[in-house]
Amino acid sequence: MMAWAILVLILAIGIGLIIVEIIFVPGTTIVGILGLICIIAGILYGFSTFGTPIGWGITAATVIISTAAIIISLKSGVWKKFALSDTMDSKVNEHLPIAIKPGEEGVALSALRPIGNAEFGNDKMEVTTLGELVESGSKVKVTHIEGRVIYVEQLNN
Repeated sequence: MMAWAILVLILAIGIGLIIVEIIFVPGTTIVGILGLICIIAGILYGFSTFGTPIGWGITAATVIISTAAIIISLKSGVWKKFALSDTMDSKVNEHLPIAIKPGEEGVALSALRPIGNAEFGNDKMEVTTLGELVESGSKVKVTHIEGRVIYVEQLNN
């Protein structure tokens, strides 16, 4: 009787660790590896203690129970309680008006590949090109503004 209790305990710990790996700490693999080691140890313990026929039965039962436990865990939605579900829709300084107008000229402060920073007078702004690559220090001109995105093109001097 004690051998069965030890076997069930080892397998339950292994299955539990694998479920924890999949649902709560994905990507760490340490917890999953420990769970897999426990399951393999439990199956080997079953073979050595109860013999080959019962060992194969333990293996089959472990595979079925593990699969069912993982499916039930994923479908239960328990993981949603631990997952971050809030999103932020606001952006920094979106309420401030853009002081730059189409046609204004400035200087690229960084390489625009295609996004970077440019200076227009005393205003430093993030700007975007229409795909062209502009080197730092090049003169740029605002072509148009869509929402808070400022589109520029390089001036040929």
